Amino acid sequence: MATHFSDRLCNAVKTKKTPLTIGLDPVYSKLPKAITSHKDMNDEFDLGAAIDATFEFCTKAIRIVAPIVPAIKMNIAFFENYLWEGLEMYYSLIAEAKQQGLEVIADVKRGDIGHSATQYAIANLKNSEFMDFEDIVKADAITVNGFAGAEGIEPFASVAAEKGKGVFVWVRASNPSAAAIQDFQDADGVKMYEKLAEITAEIANKPRSIGENGYSDIGMVVGGTTVEQTAEMRSKYPKTWFLVPGLGSQGASPEDCVKFCNADGNGALIAASRSIIYAYNDPKYIEKYGDNWEKCIEQAATDTKIMLYQALNK
Repeated sequence: MATHFSDRLCNAVKTKKTPLTIGLDPVYSKLPKAITSHKDMNDEFDLGAAIDATFEFCTKAIRIVAPIVPAIKMNIAFFENYLWEGLEMYYSLIAEAKQQGLEVIADVKRGDIGHSATQYAIANLKNSEFMDFEDIVKADAITVNGFAGAEGIEPFASVAAEKGKGVFVWVRASNPSAAAIQDFQDADGVKMYEKLAEITAEIANKPRSIGENGYSDIGMVVGGTTVEQTAEMRSKYPKTWFLVPGLGSQGASPEDCVKFCNADGNGALIAASRSIIYAYNDPKYIEKYGDNWEKCIEQAATDTKIMLYQALNK
């Protein structure tokens, strides 16, 4: 197995023949009734019951999508809600995903400078060396907030390079109101997100970060709904992996999102979350599979994979 994150990612995307990435953002109230109606998991305000229900759902969801996609994106906020037991669940699910052969991106959006940034990087990327915790594995990559500039990105990049991990800097969000800040221009007409992308690329293009496939282990998060900026970003940063949220529930189309891919089909991970993990609430899947929620998720992931394949080959 390749030890460089970008090489592992290239191999995973080629093997699964898709850039599709599943976002795992579990909310108890949206879990399948087959789980939340169970006598041991039917109380949202009982910590143990809620954790058991969420863990069962996420474990099954990971196993369902593992043969279909190269990676999952886990948003830590949905696990931190359950305090220290939620974090235990979070790490257990990372281990499950790794056992299923998936690359795991932790959406943690950490950000700081100096020693603090280094500690955030170690906490989220470096596998534990404490006795009795050696079997705890960390994610393959994390998202970070680059608001502090190069000093806030470099410590994460350093740990990632040392440990064969990856970093995705949050450059341009997919939500509409982000434009008020991220599209703000300086006197020369350079937008904030463009400057942040430039700073990120300077770090990403250092030799230590480039894998054998020519891609960097330092990528960028750029929303799939930012269609106008896509082509420019892709051509300007050919060595960059883009993590692209916004497909499905947020309104980005497959055609919009695949524009982040290079000609080789690599260079982008296109994330879909609610449209897949809650597919059992979609009338078209209910009509076909009834209350078989697992089959609904499997079919939604397969359908999305096919849509992206068709968009890539137009």
